[in-house]
Amino acid sequence: MLPRIIFCITISAAILAVILLAVISPVAHKKQQKNHQTGPSIALSLYIQHPQRTHHKTPPSAASNAVAFIFHHTITEGPENTSPAIGKAQGFIIPIEHFAHSMFNIIYLTFNTPHYNGSLSVQANHMTHMAREDLTVVGGTGSFAFARGIAVFAQDHPQPSDVDAMYNVKLHLKFPS
Repeated sequence: MLPRIIFCITISAAILAVILLAVISPVAHKKQQKNHQTGPSIALSLYIQHPQRTHHKTPPSAASNAVAFIFHHTITEGPENTSPAIGKAQGFIIPIEHFAHSMFNIIYLTFNTPHYNGSLSVQANHMTHMAREDLTVVGGTGSFAFARGIAVFAQDHPQPSDVDAMYNVKLHLKFPS
């Protein structure tokens, strides 16, 4: 009987010690404060230019039966074609309905400037083909390592069926602290 009482008291004391440590521990309070802090953030505005065509034998079109869109465009500081190039926008998008939420639908923005060197991955699996798209930044490398946020793609002067419209991209990025 006495060993059973000692065992119950020992177990009760151990449970009480764990609860007290969790409540008054300085580590628990630091974690709560850390969760409320946000890391650094960046806001960038840039432009995606379509490549200059040397011949116009076939007019550009987005066919409804297209299997995939593969693109490689230049990112510039300003809206003009002559604006300094700061990177590349590349992607592979499958517009077929059963691939609409595929992880393959990613736009890669690669930067090579004195201030930023790295890339961002933008998820493009919820595109609605509107003049403005709010897409999710799901990660990055280099200067953009672990970036998360929003990439707002907006067509400058949108025209119906204008697949060669220039895009203004506004990035709102957050980084872990």
